[in-house]
Amino acid sequence: MRARRKPYTVFVDDNFHYMDESERYTLGHFATYEKAVAAAKRIVDKFLAAQHKTGMSAEELLKKYKSFGQDPYVVPDDREPGFSAWTYAEERCHSICD
Repeated sequence: MRARRKPYTVFVDDNFHYMDESERYTLGHFATYEKAVAAAKRIVDKFLAAQHKTGMSAEELLKKYKSFGQDPYVVPDDREPGFSAWTYAEERCHSICD
């Protein structure tokens, strides 16, 4: 029996090396869109947890993420509006810091 291919792949870019494809890696392949997005969110959450300091504003934490964090994305991203790591990071920064 032939193994089924998992339809969703999560790739991770590096915000510090914007547009540098040599810094990209494949996080993994996932059977569902929801599992792929959950894996991408864990990447963002891990960075934010490591960088957050008591008293830090959401804007400061988001700036760190956009400058130095990892930027996961799902292929194919066939949902509307789709997953945006930056949008997710912004939401998380407000929930962590506010």
